[in-house]
Amino acid sequence: MALLQTNGLTAFYRDFQALFGVDLWLDAGETVAIVGANGAGKSTLMRSVSGVLRNKPEQIVFDGRPIGALAAPEVMALGIAMVPEGRKLFPSLTVEENLLIGRYGRSTNGPWSLETIYQLFPVLKERRNNPGTALSGGQQQMVSIGRALMSNPHVLLCDELSLGLAPVIIKDIYAAFPAIRESGASIVIVEQDIGQAMKVADRLYCMMEGRVTLSGRPMELKREAIHAAYFGADS
Repeated sequence: MALLQTNGLTAFYRDFQALFGVDLWLDAGETVAIVGANGAGKSTLMRSVSGVLRNKPEQIVFDGRPIGALAAPEVMALGIAMVPEGRKLFPSLTVEENLLIGRYGRSTNGPWSLETIYQLFPVLKERRNNPGTALSGGQQQMVSIGRALMSNPHVLLCDELSLGLAPVIIKDIYAAFPAIRESGASIVIVEQDIGQAMKVADRLYCMMEGRVTLSGRPMELKREAIHAAYFGADS
């Protein structure tokens, strides 16, 4: 049984339908990448899984339990943590205070603490007393990842990690993922960068207009098929 799966997942913003019957799964210890252009439905999918958008209970199943109707705090308490698009740090709090917020709502022992987060991202220890939003974009992304890890999640959802960051910074961010996987977390990465996604993923889903248009292991997918699934067959 998959650790996390969606079953015919639909999602709406009032009268606008954003997802149309999305089926995907994530196995324990696996990294899955979801790619697609702007408006493909990737972030809506992440909001649904994390409980920000509510769905029918059976449309999202975690560890055998229907969770589609749960609110975000309840989903987080089960062990699903979100690294949101745009980082969403608290400007009035220091780096360390932003990290500590990740503990709230989930009482658990695990590999991640302030000490291990600072080992993963040493620059954050140097700047732990700085306002979280006073850092560079890449460093703010590290804080956002660290905050999610502080809950010691079973599943880490990462929405558009590389958005707006320079390639050298993106490389530094992704260099942390082997350690995150070794800690036991399963990972879902939402990306527009197909090449980056294929480097880190065990499996890849491509989305377009709220639907999954292609899935498989990166080594088994042809570039032409990915391009057609990403942009449409006529592009």
